[in-house]
Amino acid sequence: MRKIYFIIFFSIVLTVYGLVNYYIFRTGWFALPSDFSIKLIYTIIFLFVFLSFLAGRFLERRQISWFSSLLVWLGSFWLGAMVYFFFIIVFLDLIRLINYIFPFFPSFIYSDYERTKLITALISMIIVFVITVIGYINSLNPVITNLDISIKKVVQDVKELNIAAATDIHLGTIICKSRLEKIVDKINSLNPDIIFLPGDVVDEDVGPVIKQNLGETLKKLNAKIGIFGITGNHEYIGGAEKACKYLEEHRIFMLRDSYVRIDNTYYIVGREDRSIKGFTGKLRKPLEEILQDVDKSYPVILMDHQPIHLEEAMRNNVDFQISGHTHHGQLWPFNYITRKVYELDRGYKKMGETHYFVSCGVGTWGPPMRTNCRPEILNIKLKFS
Repeated sequence: MRKIYFIIFFSIVLTVYGLVNYYIFRTGWFALPSDFSIKLIYTIIFLFVFLSFLAGRFLERRQISWFSSLLVWLGSFWLGAMVYFFFIIVFLDLIRLINYIFPFFPSFIYSDYERTKLITALISMIIVFVITVIGYINSLNPVITNLDISIKKVVQDVKELNIAAATDIHLGTIICKSRLEKIVDKINSLNPDIIFLPGDVVDEDVGPVIKQNLGETLKKLNAKIGIFGITGNHEYIGGAEKACKYLEEHRIFMLRDSYVRIDNTYYIVGREDRSIKGFTGKLRKPLEEILQDVDKSYPVILMDHQPIHLEEAMRNNVDFQISGHTHHGQLWPFNYITRKVYELDRGYKKMGETHYFVSCGVGTWGPPMRTNCRPEILNIKLKFS
């Protein structure tokens, strides 16, 4: 089942990736002068960049080295640049089409058309370069998002719970030791009672995480009660059992369709990611089944990586649900797509007596860039009254 899922998924992804790159390559080819040596160099460079991400990921699964890491970094930046090259070229082609139907280009554009094409290509490259640099710098600087939530349940001896939550860290080659140390320091600065890691802690294969010994940095997370995590879709992409084993060996308590009761005062519930079916053929437990022995007169806090079917939590009297996964699109304008796909793709919502928050995450997947939002760490003050 997992093999079939992989074949279908990656066939679609590779087809789209190949077509988009061909479109960009072809446009660049016709924008260049007719000199064979220039076009040969362009072709070699383009093919190297085009294949670098795939080659880097392939090599990582066999043996991690500086070269595989270099390819992943180069390919990851190209994924982001590729998006904006694609949008610019589509925009230019639409302008050309409109001009073909209703001519409006001034004469100087055609007076030296080869020069015009080259200048347009150079301007496009500068725009994409600037966007890439700004997006990368933005991704390096997470903000603290504060949230105050009041739950209408009295908890003996506890009036407020100080929660720190970081979704979608995506530890691996891109989110490496220096980035993780910065995230850990920011979380610890909140002096949290409890820390939640609601999925996609690991970015695909756990190999680069082990190679960099990132678990030792995770062990620096400090919370009075403990650190709790759940699986996301990326844990399943790289192998959930290996990832969860590694995380648990480094002081992260993984909740997998299970719950824990803290000091007889409230419950923390964690669901398996819904992608478990596609990768293992198994089904995650229904929320009703997970909660069947939970005393709902006490507060119930739920972590569910993907914010789908939010009404399930409300129907089962969950008080607060934290999710991630969406990245709020990560790159503009994909946030408009996530907004349409998910009932809540970022921020706060209340349904009945159930509170929800979907985080855009603190890490990145693919392009090491964010162009529509800042990465965030949540600081949630959960009040019981």
